[in-house]
Amino acid sequence: MPQDGRPTLEAIRHKIRHYCAYQERCHSEVETKLRELGVYGETASEIISGLIAEGFLNEERYACAFAGGKFRQLNWGRVLIRQHLKRKGLNELLIRRGLAEIDEDDYRKCIRRLAEREMARAKGNALLQRQHAMRFLLRKGFEAHLIEEILKDPFDNA
Repeated sequence: MPQDGRPTLEAIRHKIRHYCAYQERCHSEVETKLRELGVYGETASEIISGLIAEGFLNEERYACAFAGGKFRQLNWGRVLIRQHLKRKGLNELLIRRGLAEIDEDDYRKCIRRLAEREMARAKGNALLQRQHAMRFLLRKGFEAHLIEEILKDPFDNA
């Protein structure tokens, strides 16, 4: 460590590698972390380039991990996942690749399962229950046309 108490560039590189190895990261998260460590401009760009070359930073891998994780663990829909990936600065191609990680059958089963749960929680007649489920699923980021498709038939016979 230099005399002024700040970490050396090599110590910062080590710390940022560990930060990227612990969990998938995107460029904007790494840039934010570097700013927190007091690294800016050309030095930050060089560190990021090194992370990419060493395989610590890969935005396609990040998009796939983010999309899959948010869907499986938090039951987020594609709309919400897309919004968050855009906020992270990922381009449309990477977002589409990330969303492609979500299996369509699993996605529809998730919508159905969440709809059934929310309809059971809702008070009132069938129409109010469906409205409650629809609002909930829209907030979770599922597409309106899929929600309507799933809500229209399967619950009519119940």
